[in-house]
Amino acid sequence: MAETRTTCPYCGVGCGVLASADGTLRGDPEHPANRGRLCSKGTALGETLDQPGRLLHPEVDGKRASWDAALDAVAEGFRRALAEGGPQGTALYVSGQLLTEDYYAANKLAKGFLGTGNIDSNSRLCMASAVAGHRRAFGEDLVPGIYEDLELADLVVLVGSNLAWCHPILFQRLQAARAARPAMRLVVIDPRRTASCEGADLHLPLAPGSDVALFNTLLRHLHARGFRSGAPGLDAALAATAGETGGGETGLAPALLATFLDWFATTPRTVTLFSQGANQSSAGTDKANAIINCHLLAGHIGQPGAGPFSITGQPNAMGGREVGALANTLAGHLDWDSPAETAALRDYWQAPNLAAGPGLKAVDLFRAAGEGRIGALWVMATNPAISLPDAGRVREALRRTPCLVASDCTRESDTVDLARIRLPALGWGEKSGTVTNSERVISRQRAFRPAPGEARPDWWAIAQVAARLGWGEAFAWSGPAAIFREHAALTGLARPAARAFDISGLADLSDADYAAMPPTRWPVARRGEQGGRLAPPARFVATPFRPPANATSAEYPLALLTGRLRDQWHSMTRTGPVPRLMAHSPEPTAAIHPADAAGLPDGSLARLDSPWGSATLRLRHDPGIARGGVFVPMHWTARFAPAARINASVNPAVDPVSGQPELKHTPVRLGPAPMAWHGFLLARRSLGAELAGWTALIPAGPGLWRHELAGGEAPAEAFARLRALVEEPDAAWVLLEDPAAGLHRAALLREGRLLACLFLGPDPAGLPPRGWLAGLFAEAAIGSAARRALLAGTPADGPAPSPTLCVCHGVTAAVICSSIARGANTPALVGEATKAGTGCGSCRPEIAALLAATPVPEPA
Repeated sequence: MAETRTTCPYCGVGCGVLASADGTLRGDPEHPANRGRLCSKGTALGETLDQPGRLLHPEVDGKRASWDAALDAVAEGFRRALAEGGPQGTALYVSGQLLTEDYYAANKLAKGFLGTGNIDSNSRLCMASAVAGHRRAFGEDLVPGIYEDLELADLVVLVGSNLAWCHPILFQRLQAARAARPAMRLVVIDPRRTASCEGADLHLPLAPGSDVALFNTLLRHLHARGFRSGAPGLDAALAATAGETGGGETGLAPALLATFLDWFATTPRTVTLFSQGANQSSAGTDKANAIINCHLLAGHIGQPGAGPFSITGQPNAMGGREVGALANTLAGHLDWDSPAETAALRDYWQAPNLAAGPGLKAVDLFRAAGEGRIGALWVMATNPAISLPDAGRVREALRRTPCLVASDCTRESDTVDLARIRLPALGWGEKSGTVTNSERVISRQRAFRPAPGEARPDWWAIAQVAARLGWGEAFAWSGPAAIFREHAALTGLARPAARAFDISGLADLSDADYAAMPPTRWPVARRGEQGGRLAPPARFVATPFRPPANATSAEYPLALLTGRLRDQWHSMTRTGPVPRLMAHSPEPTAAIHPADAAGLPDGSLARLDSPWGSATLRLRHDPGIARGGVFVPMHWTARFAPAARINASVNPAVDPVSGQPELKHTPVRLGPAPMAWHGFLLARRSLGAELAGWTALIPAGPGLWRHELAGGEAPAEAFARLRALVEEPDAAWVLLEDPAAGLHRAALLREGRLLACLFLGPDPAGLPPRGWLAGLFAEAAIGSAARRALLAGTPADGPAPSPTLCVCHGVTAAVICSSIARGANTPALVGEATKAGTGCGSCRPEIAALLAATPVPEPA
């Protein structure tokens, strides 16, 4: 079957994919980002193409509607909002999941014709601080380095980046370079001991939020060792660090701190790669500038193997930044502060109603909606009801918005649930356009499947609404190639001042050229050129250390930080229904140092409370978490675990420059979550996530769903109620109950075939292994011995299956440990014996941990 060359829709690495219409795919060996490799999520992309829950036709007020009726309703909603509140009564909230052409159309509609700066992107939650830091230091939002620098460096410093899990293909490129050059060093700066720390030469477990103090200390150290720079602002930057001690603010041991300072000062080829752990902070912009300051002073910038490197979170966060789809930026890196630049953009778009200045950033935008100041809001390809901090108030703001429009490819989204108008968008594999990755490489996403139902491109829906509002001529594009040409031309024509971002050399691409466009790094001022690493003019920025906006206290003594898991993506609308992607971390958890667990056992349910909200999660003891901290993945939604939506508890403080929320430091307290019973239900269909006081819904295999449960009602009542939910004609229950002990077990069978099983008990630790039970559902019929073993909760013929560790090849921890016991004493040998770690490689740190913990036999 013919393969289509396209790009992965997940993280900012921007991996190339060769995809077929039947869903089979592989990494593109010719793409410069991944050279043929894919991570666990990318490998499973084919399993996400035909999921149930697609939004296939427009809906208005909960009823199916034609496209004409839905678009008329959108236009009328925005027309009314303009009449009642002016341009500031309208808003768009967009996403790094959009293609650049969609992004461009949305930004042009908002800033050019609605006349509002109120268009912001969910990149505000992940990249805004890096953008602000770049603009302060370089005068423009640009990443100087390229991926090759990670392989050429002699020292790589990861700051707030669990690269092994969040950008695994880059981590594997880095690890391969380290294997080829053993003298190369890796430093990880993170309050947690993450998977990226396995094999690192140095881990700095600094106090949460103290990154600025660390890099200010490094700046003073470099200056004391004689480093100088002609860039402006150095004296002010040094003066701003007065009174800081470095060790006192960071909590680092003096020996660790001294080692890091020495390595940075003595290694000219140093790359500092920073990500969400730095950006998602009330001091995120200062963190970015403190890092850049050190590279400027040491001269570690704009050279092979050297530079500050911001790694983006989403596949097209960079594309959105290029077209100005943040509330405080203009298209093409133009600047509101320059009358000449705004005039050039106004003339180019022929938009006399160009927004006069920046609009509301995400947190302020939804606060305004909650206050009734936004009459029409269009949300595209994102889920703010779950992703923003203080998410309970965001949900209320969405409910209050008179005209809430949601464009998405899924019907199963917390935000889509709240929308008055729902527009079916094309998904990955169906839409066509471009994305830009973290190293400024523009790649094509190409369609290789037909549009399902009535789904349409986002840019088309935007153009249709613009036409209904009277601006059709400015949005009369024939397709994404025409939008790209307009965008590319703007970067050269509307530019009174010099900018690095220039792709005007691509403005004359024909439709055929656009269809065949290879990965291309900007700047591209002339056709056929290819951009490389940049050495932009720069300035130092003063970054005095200040602690996180909301400190811990006696009432809320722990610092909550949120983040990503290896195999999940954002709010799990794509990855959540895929069984193998849920196998590694199936339940929402709170990881905490055992000494901070307040006596609560590992595996128990615990409640986290903050001044903004609460969440109930499975507690996991993790000595790699720094004392005083707790880590919770941010992915779970009302679709999968309503009581575990952690962002409802996250504080809404933001960075004063970037507007990025403080997602890495919320004061919380930990307490028990008393339950009368704990249990689980395995069934051949999903029964939803509202079955009990606490529910986690987990896909367990083809046509099999696992429901983890706990509740406060009497166990016998819960047992009867839950059995009634899965009753089937001509099926019979096999029961085992001991009410005095609180044990209730049941299996539903029809002609020996297992249809469901239900286990309740007083203690989660006393419940049987789910993996073994799930395996029984694959059998055509189970015999009497298996029935007895089922209700006993113990396999009749050997140990229960162990958890899957390598998702790419389906290898369990037990198989890996067995290979280690037979003498596979390195990750490479484990890979030869089991294939584990030979796919995307993101499980290799866990293989290394098993090697460290498993006795290896002495050689004969």
